[in-house]
Amino acid sequence: MTALDSAVRAPVSAPEVLRRCQELVRPALREAVGRMHPWTGEMAAYSFGWCEVGGGPAVAPGGKGVRQALAVLGAEAAGAPGRSGVPAAVAVELVHAFSLLHDDIMDGDTTRRRRPAVWKAYGTGPAVLAGDALFALAVGTLAGAGPDAVRLLSTALGDLVRGQADDLLFAERPWSGPDRVRPAEYRAMAEHKTGSLLGAALALGALLGGAPPATVTALDRAGRHLGVAFQVVDDVLGIWGDPTVTGKPVLADLRERKKTLPVLSALDSPGPAARRLAALLESAADPAEAAGLIAVAGGRTAALAEARRHLDAGEAALAAVPLVPRAGAELRSLLGFLVRRDL
Repeated sequence: MTALDSAVRAPVSAPEVLRRCQELVRPALREAVGRMHPWTGEMAAYSFGWCEVGGGPAVAPGGKGVRQALAVLGAEAAGAPGRSGVPAAVAVELVHAFSLLHDDIMDGDTTRRRRPAVWKAYGTGPAVLAGDALFALAVGTLAGAGPDAVRLLSTALGDLVRGQADDLLFAERPWSGPDRVRPAEYRAMAEHKTGSLLGAALALGALLGGAPPATVTALDRAGRHLGVAFQVVDDVLGIWGDPTVTGKPVLADLRERKKTLPVLSALDSPGPAARRLAALLESAADPAEAAGLIAVAGGRTAALAEARRHLDAGEAALAAVPLVPRAGAELRSLLGFLVRRDL
């Protein structure tokens, strides 16, 4: 790192970047939700933490606004003002909300951000409808941005659905034997399910900011690598994270028998710990014992190394194209913050 690069990056605070971008995007996001049917709009507002069931005002926990920030920074990295990326930020945030509504139904998750999930609060049918409405609104938000923007979002949506399909199918496959889920399959799933929308956020912001095709492609690639790293860190936190920080019970993912990367990496390793883990998971697994075996078999170490590799690959993609220095520094700061959180 050069002295100049250090000077540019030193003052950057990722939480401040997230707050700044959310403040820029929030009015347009609220305006978009306000165009929805009142019933689906209320469910959308509830999912964002803006209201209670029935529409009463609330100040509830919301998301970090990661995708919003990536879209704004993508535009700024291309040399455009952040507001140029706001339509992209709104579109990807609406798609993200749509995916969470449907994911909670498919996974049977009853809570989201320490509140009842939309399907628990309003019913399964209404939650599906609200998700559909958010999806339609997202596409409509980009309609005026031109066919390239719609095409980019469409590709990301197709990948997101592909990743979700693979994730659901993984649950049906055995823990051991030739048909077990391999770490490489999981990485592909994570890129599609999580990375596609992060890549789209960056790429759409850059596209709307007037970036050349090579820059748009590089930022899409950086976001996809970030998505894999982000998902892998979530996997680690889902087993060993602090419940007061993650909002999940201790060993939550093991209790739910999720096939996450630490588990799959441990099962793919040689040695007796992997064999004992496979036998344990085929039965009524004790989560604490399983966590110990995963660590002994190297699953935690392998997962963190995988997150590091994808973070490095994302930073390399950013370095391969010319970016406005401050926006580039903020992007790198944000990538590191999201991947290293609470570990």
